[in-house]
Parts: sequence; structure tokens; C-alpha cells
Amino acid sequence: MKTWKLVSGILSILMFLMILLQSCAATLGSALGEIYDFSGLAGFLVAVLFLTGGIVSIAVREQKGTGGDIALSILFGLAALIGFAVPGIFRDLKVWGGWALINMILAWIDIGKKSRSDS
Repeated sequence: MKTWKLVSGILSILMFLMILLQSCAATLGSALGEIYDFSGLAGFLVAVLFLTGGIVSIAVREQKGTGGDIALSILFGLAALIGFAVPGIFRDLKVWGGWALINMILAWIDIGKKSRSDS
């Protein structure tokens, strides 16, 4: 799981930049089209959660306890929830929500592995 956390962290940080640019474009598009849509703001929140989750994922990859994995599951779970709940005109949020859901599930699997090895 150490390798997964490193790769996931790096990819999430890189995706942060892409999501941030897309959310700015979605916000600009909704402003120019006079559409009252919050998907640009939701995209910004997902981007920040991806950046935070990526940093935490890299930082806790060597950790023996489950605290880092719990933090990862919360961060990526919030990103998945926002991504699936508020797509609006920013349809790619569902894709980013899917990536966040995968990371959350893998964090749960790591929590399960660590709790079984402790007992």
C-alpha cells in the first residue's frame, strides 16, 4: 500500500491543477452565460481536497497506525460526495469524484489490513 499512497498522492496533486483550471473555466462559463451554477465552486473545493489528500497520502505512506488512512478516507470521501452531488455544467466532476471514491475505498482496505495485522 506504500506504493499506492505515493502514486495516488502524486496523481492527486497533479489532478489538483487540472481540476482547478477546469473549475475556473466552468465558473467563467456560467458567469458569461448568466447561469446560476455552483459547479465551479464545487470544483474548487474538490481541487483543494485533492491537494490536501495528495499531501496527506504522501506524508503517511510509511505510517504504521490508521490515523492517516482515516484522514485520507474523510478527505477523499468529501471530494467524492461533492463531485457526485454537484456536477452542474462542470460534468468532469463525476470523473474526479470517481477517482476520489477509489482512493477512499483503498484507504478503507488499508485500514482493514492494518487492523487485522494488529490483532
